Amino acid sequence: MSRLYGDPIEVWTRDGQPVQFVWHDRLHAVRQVLDQWVVAREWWKTSERDPGERRFWRVEADPGGRLGTYELRFDTAGEDWLLMRAWD
Repeated sequence: MSRLYGDPIEVWTRDGQPVQFVWHDRLHAVRQVLDQWVVAREWWKTSERDPGERRFWRVEADPGGRLGTYELRFDTAGEDWLLMRAWD
């Protein structure tokens, strides 16, 4: 079962891929990227300087002994990371 969150998170990346993130004061080490995709913003909300993409990753991560699945989102407009969804 999945839960929706939309919580801000701090993410470390390597070669553009998330490798770890902090959520609820716990460090989650990404073990595997399961899927990734890009969603373009509506054309009227973009500009040449800011194409306004949202990049998503579904990852398996370990917050210390229990592997879980998480959906992360990076918004290129504000350079913000959010944890969108988590699976038990």
